[in-house]
Amino acid sequence: MTALHAPGDWQDSAACRGHSAAVFFAPAHFERKDVRAARERQAKAVCASCAVRAECLQYALRIREPHGIWGGMSEVERRSLTS
Repeated sequence: MTALHAPGDWQDSAACRGHSAAVFFAPAHFERKDVRAARERQAKAVCASCAVRAECLQYALRIREPHGIWGGMSEVERRSLTS
């Protein structure tokens, strides 16, 4: 358990639990634009059916998460909400 995640938290109900983080986060190496778009579509499809999508997005916005798909939005999409 960490300070950011306690048992019974919204993260326990997230649809992404059990999925590879590689779907939600860009690799450390170069990723072609078409490959990135496909990976992000796959991640967003998981988010679309998530019961805690809104909580996830609010969390990412609150901590200003700079990477990955959270609450069905990419880092670029989240930045547009806070700019």
